This record gives sequence, structure tokens and C-alpha cells, in this order.
Amino acid sequence: MKLGADNETLAENKILILYLLSIIKRPVSNDELYRLVLSIQDMNYFYFQQFLLDLENNEYIINYQKENDILYEITEKGKSTLELTIDVLPGIIKLKVDENIKGELQEIKNESAVRAEFIPLSEKEFIVKCKIIENSITIFEIQAFANSRDQAIKIVQNWEANAGTIYPKVLQMLNE
Repeated sequence: MKLGADNETLAENKILILYLLSIIKRPVSNDELYRLVLSIQDMNYFYFQQFLLDLENNEYIINYQKENDILYEITEKGKSTLELTIDVLPGIIKLKVDENIKGELQEIKNESAVRAEFIPLSEKEFIVKCKIIENSITIFEIQAFANSRDQAIKIVQNWEANAGTIYPKVLQMLNE
């Protein structure tokens, strides 16, 4: 798809984004939204960003910062516009959205629920941050010091693989 494509194709892509945001009914990150769009149809990332900017400039969507993510949400104006233009979106695209959206959202939710990263303080010192996120809210976060890159990587991998076991144990210890 070229950005210079016909106006109908450009409109379809913007309406697809509005349609997805209206179905999701919660704020969604840029990466999550792009992933959802790609599960429906192929779209260049830079064109996707331009569509988001156009939708935002027209006040059909809003974005705001929450922790480290920029989240997008459809506005009332966007919902009204979608109602008027939904017929531009081909039926096959709507069907794909309806069939794929629940599975994709669940997969995204599962992936984003457990996060870990390490931040270098020096060549031999690192801070490791381990989190559990639900509905874009950090419900648990712990930081640890690592005295080598290998140790930091090991902590991250261990958290990502075992957060479901570690988190309840830590919570239980804190409640004793």
C-alpha cells in the first residue's frame, strides 16, 4: 500500500483503526494497536503512525502517557464518525476483526502481564525491574540489584518464566 493510494483505501485504514478501538473498549498501547491491525491486514508501520496522527489531529482518538506506554482511545467524536462511515469498511475486514480480536487481545494481555528489564548503573552494576501489569496498571513491581550483566539477565529470565510462582510467594511473605 502506498500512502498516495486512493482516498478510499486511506479512509478504510483509518476506519479500521477506529473500529478496533471501538471494539476493544479500553485504552491500548501503540504496539498493541499496531499488532491488532497487522492481524487483520498488512500495513506499513510508518503509514500506521501517520493514520494515528491524522485521527488524533481530527480529534477522533486521543493518546496519553501512562507509565512507559502511550495509550490510545477513541473519542465520542470518533465513535460518531465511525457510525457514519462504518459502511466504507469492507465486510470481509469486519469479519476478520470479529473473528481475530478476542484471541489477539488475550495473547497480548498474556504477554504484557509479566515484564522485566535491567538498567545498567555501570559496567558491573545493574538494577533489575520486575513487574506484573493488568489492564495497563502495574499491580506488582520489585527492583533488585545485580552485580553483573549475566546475573541481571538471569533474574529477568527467571522472572519471565516463573512470575506466577514468585509473585504469590512474595505477597504471602509480605502479609505474614
